[in-house]
Amino acid sequence: MAKKTIQRFLPDHNKIKEQKSLKIFGNLLHDANLWHLNRRSARGAFSVGLFFAFIPVPFQMVLAAALAIPFRVNLPLSIALVWITNPLTMPPIFYCSYLVGVFALGQELQPFHFEPTWAWLSESISTIGPAFIVGSLICACIAAVIGFFGIDYLWRRSVNKAWEARNQVD
Repeated sequence: MAKKTIQRFLPDHNKIKEQKSLKIFGNLLHDANLWHLNRRSARGAFSVGLFFAFIPVPFQMVLAAALAIPFRVNLPLSIALVWITNPLTMPPIFYCSYLVGVFALGQELQPFHFEPTWAWLSESISTIGPAFIVGSLICACIAAVIGFFGIDYLWRRSVNKAWEARNQVD
């Protein structure tokens, strides 16, 4: 059940292989384990994808792919999960990350008003930057751990239910 549900939302692996940004990985993309979906590859992919979803850098998909390849976890799932932080969800998620960083560093909230200028960005790096980076790393690690154990639990539960249903038929 879990496998079928996840596969329904995954993009076609041929489309992913054709991505220009992933061409840097060359023949590494032809490893069959990157496209196979089982409990091990799914929980690893959730960890990788959720970790990079909370890291505020450009090219999150490429970074998720770069980590999914050596860990040999499901590449499409890793890349797809990065999109949890999309243009609509980024502001609240990253603000919560900032709040976590403020709490972790024991700082006070810094008032700020977003402006899309280089001057604002360079000023903000020194004022809210440290709390934001620390909070993002904490949230990324927590999300990765929750994703790993959460998908492992759901996968096992799905398999157990399938076995119970099969045993009741007999």
